[in-house]
Amino acid sequence: MTHHPNTPRILKAGLVLLDPASSAITRMIALQYNPDQLSRTLQVQAMGESGSGGDRSQALRMTGPAVETIKLDAEIDASDQLEFPDRNAPTTQAGVLPAIYALEALLYPPSARLQADHALAGSGTLVIAPVEAPLSVLVWGPNRIAPVRVTDFSVTEEAFDTNLNPIRAKVSLGFRVLSVSDLGFEHRGGSLFMAYLRAKEQLAQRAPAATFATLGIGGLP
Repeated sequence: MTHHPNTPRILKAGLVLLDPASSAITRMIALQYNPDQLSRTLQVQAMGESGSGGDRSQALRMTGPAVETIKLDAEIDASDQLEFPDRNAPTTQAGVLPAIYALEALLYPPSARLQADHALAGSGTLVIAPVEAPLSVLVWGPNRIAPVRVTDFSVTEEAFDTNLNPIRAKVSLGFRVLSVSDLGFEHRGGSLFMAYLRAKEQLAQRAPAATFATLGIGGLP
């Protein structure tokens, strides 16, 4: 297939996984199709919430960055690959399971670590530190790059091949943006959050400024 030279290059949304200790990139996952919709919810972190009986002198004080959650649906479809089975052996053998499990792996400790912890427990080791997951970074274009933790995951599989491998699926993902309140300023995720916050502030400055006339008033009473 040929494309017109003036056709814009469409960026892919996806995730970058970093080793929590070294910050080395361990894997990058691009979504097959960019979701049609992304929903975000922000919960303010402030003192003196209305009706809470708190100190009114603290009503405008924020205790930290807002807690931001993100939800999206990722569509996965193997139809195009299955038209050319000789060129797409993994899809022919397993359908879209590899793409599903690449995302699902964000929720599991590595099997090797589970086995190692089991061996340590069997040898009498009393304190075994919980497994630290990779640092996940959601990339939604160059203006939105945020450290996140997966909070919700559900998958609907559709249309199966003769070996019962799904050839279409929808993965619903929920994320919580990790801020410096969660990770601290020295953590790699903390620096990524600060860059994310600064990018928001810079884009906010580009929004047109309003005037009192725009609001239909001459000034504040």
